[in-house]
Amino acid sequence: MMGTLCGYLLTSCVFLLTVCLCLSELSCEEGHSGPTYESMQDVFDKKSFRPAFNLSNPTIANISFTLYAVLGVNEKTQILTTFLWLRLYWFHEFLIWDPEQCDGVTKISLPVKDLWMPDIIVYEFVDDDVSQACPYVYVNHTGHIRYDRMLRLVSACNLEIFSFPFDIQNCTFTFGSYMHTIKDVRVSPALSFEEMSGNSKQYLEASGEWELVVILGEASILKFGIDEWDIITFWVVIKRRPMLYVVNLLIPSSFLMVIDILSFYLPPHSVDRASFKMTLILGYTVFLLIMNDLLPSTANGTPIIGIYFSVCLALMVISLLETVIITNVLHHNSMKYRDVPRWVQVVVLKYIARVICYRWPEEDSPRAHEKPDSSAPRVIQPPAQSTPTPQTPRNMSGALPLSVPELSQICQDVNVIRSHISELQRESGLQDQWCHVGYILDFLLFRTYLLLITFYALVIICMWCIWINQ
Repeated sequence: MMGTLCGYLLTSCVFLLTVCLCLSELSCEEGHSGPTYESMQDVFDKKSFRPAFNLSNPTIANISFTLYAVLGVNEKTQILTTFLWLRLYWFHEFLIWDPEQCDGVTKISLPVKDLWMPDIIVYEFVDDDVSQACPYVYVNHTGHIRYDRMLRLVSACNLEIFSFPFDIQNCTFTFGSYMHTIKDVRVSPALSFEEMSGNSKQYLEASGEWELVVILGEASILKFGIDEWDIITFWVVIKRRPMLYVVNLLIPSSFLMVIDILSFYLPPHSVDRASFKMTLILGYTVFLLIMNDLLPSTANGTPIIGIYFSVCLALMVISLLETVIITNVLHHNSMKYRDVPRWVQVVVLKYIARVICYRWPEEDSPRAHEKPDSSAPRVIQPPAQSTPTPQTPRNMSGALPLSVPELSQICQDVNVIRSHISELQRESGLQDQWCHVGYILDFLLFRTYLLLITFYALVIICMWCIWINQ
């Protein structure tokens, strides 16, 4: 009795399985290409259910995409906008037919709104999906569905702009089901990551500001509480093309810095140098205001190019201050006719002049000033006043020689003139000494300024070369 019951149950199971397999295939009619509409309508009525006879078996979705364009990078809001060609595959167990019975038809297109499809999303999506959706899918006779669509992806990305405009960004696209756990929907890449990267480089190779470096990926499991989701994480590495910013930002700024350096060759005792430098600073400030729109802005940090511009402006201000100091030494101190302090003569005129190889004129060398002055002014003493006596000789006309008061006045006038000339010579000598002090300090500060700019430029160039070669 028990054996008869077991045989009956086994026969019933085989019969039901055969019926299910027969019912799972779409029916075809003679003279009708492809499955009948009635049989497909039965599948459309089941679009609310996952297409699996055994719900314990998960539906496998295969994902691939081609990065067609980088539409925008917003550093302030940390948002990357891209345009993708997304391709999605999955298996529909209710859409299977025999091509031999259906006039050799192996593939048909059906409206996507009438079929169940996996709820695959991008977890980094931060905006409304305004992309144009494709209304149809291709269905193979084996039940495999291919769905292609264009996706305007606005995603959150941690953008690093410190090395702008030679920056490299690494953004993440995470694909996975929004609602179905790993027990219902599994995801896997439809193509290898190398093939996705190669296909994307063909479209991004000669267009736009950004260049695709590589697309990497990894399949993993996302755990949240007791549930698990199957996900695929893609790392899209893009590099900015810096030529636009080099031509519009770095080269003009470098030209202005070179002009500022060449302005040191203007005469330091001329007021035109200070005016020229102030005009140059004003022009550089206007240049920064105009170019401000090209610089990225973010609350996370400042790009090194912004630091570069700030340091260049600071160096120009330092150059102007140096000109003010030299002008004060050349004009203010020399106009007061004060003697050059001893320590200035020792430090500046002797040691610093020797360090910077300052060339003294022959008549203004320190050795010429150390020679004793043999031409000291001689004071003409007027003769002692005396009254004429009867014995005073007279000339042939009978008049006395030159009177004594007139001779005394002439001697006083000559002494005043000689004293004035000596004072002018002393003032001229002091002025020459202060001029040499100013020239020596100008040469010293100019060479220090030149070394500082050279060191700063080498550091910046080395850092950018390292980032370019990464």
